[in-house]
Amino acid sequence: MKNSIKFLLLAGLFTVTGCKQSNENATVTTENKPEQSVGQEGVIDDTSNPNIVQVASGSKDHTTLVAAVKAAGLVTSLSNAGPFTVFAPTNAAFDKLPKGTVEDLLKPENKNKLVDVLGYHTYVGVLKAEYMQDGQEFEMVTPQKVKITKQGEKTFVNNVEIVASIETSNGIIHIIGDVLLPK
Repeated sequence: MKNSIKFLLLAGLFTVTGCKQSNENATVTTENKPEQSVGQEGVIDDTSNPNIVQVASGSKDHTTLVAAVKAAGLVTSLSNAGPFTVFAPTNAAFDKLPKGTVEDLLKPENKNKLVDVLGYHTYVGVLKAEYMQDGQEFEMVTPQKVKITKQGEKTFVNNVEIVASIETSNGIIHIIGDVLLPK
């Protein structure tokens, strides 16, 4: 599936590049110019179910995660159709990191590190906790694997308990109490 996504992104890049080249000599006018539309992250209505970013943005416990998603430039990606599974650390989880870690990751020059950390919390597809099996491993966006363990009714990802799950219009959010750090 990831190869298909990579292929689609590459095909889109070639299409955009091709369109730019063919339009180099075109004249731009301001008359009847359509308004520039916003991406999926800008859609707000009263009937649709909220997406992953909208749900996280509405949570007082995930302000650090939302700030990180914005700083990494991933709002549009995580607002699109997906489906995605996001293991979402709470603000308290980020507070457990060594002092200065979050601030350092949010700096523009560390965007790639931040994208890696957030990618390690994101799976392309929906992983419902009730269907996860003890010992399963899943390759995340980074691409590195996380390991699932079960203890009774509790489910853990890399030994971090999934304390709650929220279904969204484009996937599922699993709330966790620690930040998962890629190796």
